[in-house]
Order: sequence, then structure tokens, then C-alpha cells
Amino acid sequence: MSAVLLPQAFWFRVAASSPRVGGVPRPDGSGPLLDLPAACAIPDLAALDGRESWAHVRVGWNPEGLGIAVEAEGTGAAARAPGRPEGLAAVSLWIDTRDTRNVARATRYCHHVHARLSLSRDGKSLAAEVEQRPIPRATADAPIADPSRFRHRAELRKKSWRFELFLPAATLHGFDPDVNRRLGFAYQVSDFTRDDQYLGVGRDFPLGENPGLWSTLELKG
Repeated sequence: MSAVLLPQAFWFRVAASSPRVGGVPRPDGSGPLLDLPAACAIPDLAALDGRESWAHVRVGWNPEGLGIAVEAEGTGAAARAPGRPEGLAAVSLWIDTRDTRNVARATRYCHHVHARLSLSRDGKSLAAEVEQRPIPRATADAPIADPSRFRHRAELRKKSWRFELFLPAATLHGFDPDVNRRLGFAYQVSDFTRDDQYLGVGRDFPLGENPGLWSTLELKG
């Protein structure tokens, strides 16, 4: 049998639905920031290439902005700090508020938000550092948002870790659901214990700079 040279996701365009969710983000407190329902789950494409997913991603929206939740199985309360600058895990998100299909370089509507997750000194909780980063080779840069405007929460659970992030509409240049309900969307979830997980193609392609490789997120409701 000949080797597979390209991932199956390369051959088609993924379009995922994101329902409208009211009441998020929730006020600061000890509970979940988003607690997105199962209807917000992004499709799992790993099986197309004979792999198993270890991270589950949900996305919901409302006029206030976009909420993303990631739960990663298998690294939980027994986790140990890996002693590396990248920390325990990381989540990268790419969002194009115009879902541009015919360009290979990012525009001013394209955003890259990166979260670094690290264990506390006592190993019992997670801390998150979130920032927006410029996209390489962009024809124009989106405004860089002040990191303090992002709402986020990281949690170390018994057998998993969870990360929730809310991106206010004001931090997403061009976000206007009244005008456009289709966003370009891609993610990369990294954990030092296993291979990275993506929606669609991975880093064998110029995922971080070519919005033509991103999937489509349809805002419903």
C-alpha cells in the first residue's frame, strides 16, 4: 500500500457551526467562564487519518464576542511541569473575520491569539498567559489587542485540563455578525506529552500565515 502524502483534511473545506450562546462570559468567580453546551462542539477529523483526538474544542458566540473552550484528556492532576519555556500546554487560534477564501497571505481581518498554559509551583492549578501575535507575511496587520481585554480561565482537573477564552468583539477587527456570519477559523492545541492537534491541516503546511488553509466557522442563531 502506498504511503499517504497528504492529510485527508487537505482535500476538502471544513465548515463548522457555532451556535449563539447567551450569558457568556460569566462574571468573575470560581465557576466556568463559558460552560459551552455540546452543540458548540467542533467536528473531530482525526479519524480521517486513523488518529484519535485527545482535545475537544467548542466555540460559541454572541454579539459581545467569541468564546472558545478546550478540554484535553489524559493530562490532569498528576501532571508534572515539563521544565520548558512552552509550559505544560499551548493553544493557538487563528480567526479571519471576513473568511477570505482567495488569498494566501493574512489581511487586517486576520488574528492570531496564543495561550501558554503552565503549572503552578504547587502543581495543583494552571495559569494562562494570553496574547495576540502578528501573523508572518501579512499584507496588513490586524490591530494588536491589549492582553488584559481577553477573558480566560484555566483549570487542572482530575484527568484533564480545560482552557476557556472569551475574545470580546472589540478585539476582533471586523467582527460584525449582523453583516457577516462566516469566519475563517483554525486551531492548534499542543501538549508536551503528545502530538499537536489541529482542525484541518497542520504545521506541515503554512497554517500560521495562510488563511486559505483555515476552516470556516458559521455563526448560527
